[in-house]
Amino acid sequence: MFLFKLVRRIISAVILIAIVVPLFTLGRTWFAAHNSQAHKADVIVVLGAAQFNGRPSAALEARLVEAKRIFALGFAPEIITVGGGAPGDRTTEAASSKEWLLTHGVSASAVSSIPKGRDTLVSTQSYIAEMKRRNLRQVIIVTDPYHCLRAMAMAKDLGAKSYCSPVRTGANSLSHLNLHYLVRETGAYLAYVTLGRRGINLSDHLGSGH
Repeated sequence: MFLFKLVRRIISAVILIAIVVPLFTLGRTWFAAHNSQAHKADVIVVLGAAQFNGRPSAALEARLVEAKRIFALGFAPEIITVGGGAPGDRTTEAASSKEWLLTHGVSASAVSSIPKGRDTLVSTQSYIAEMKRRNLRQVIIVTDPYHCLRAMAMAKDLGAKSYCSPVRTGANSLSHLNLHYLVRETGAYLAYVTLGRRGINLSDHLGSGH
């Protein structure tokens, strides 16, 4: 009888955790999306999204519009665009983002690009490595609102003080409620903190000698 009760309690606890943890993380993702904003920093980083033959997709253009806005307001003195290319692409997300900024009035001396990363983790590792090389410590990440929590967590784990300035326009802005995106980002964040964080800490340790 005692063993039966113990097993039942363990199963109940597991079920409770399986429900509570995702709901709590979903709440954190939602809160970060609605409460993130730019602060003074060393650099603005625009995380990549799809581009089509050098033309930013609507999602990427929304990020570039936000980066240009906070740059013009003086939140940081420079912008770094990041993102690689898919097989067969003639250019990269980073390059098309940089070109968009230059053609929309941002000085060439204030924009640099890192053509690496087809996912958030690799993109973060790439721009953090550049920040460390240049002794930059604070970053404003420009991305979609529900992406803010995970993007900031990765930057923090690699040693940067991070803020997020989510897009204000486009299909991924908060004015267009996207439950699927919220659930997907909740799952991605849980996967990162349970599995991916081990890899990012290892990468940071290996890179510390350079």
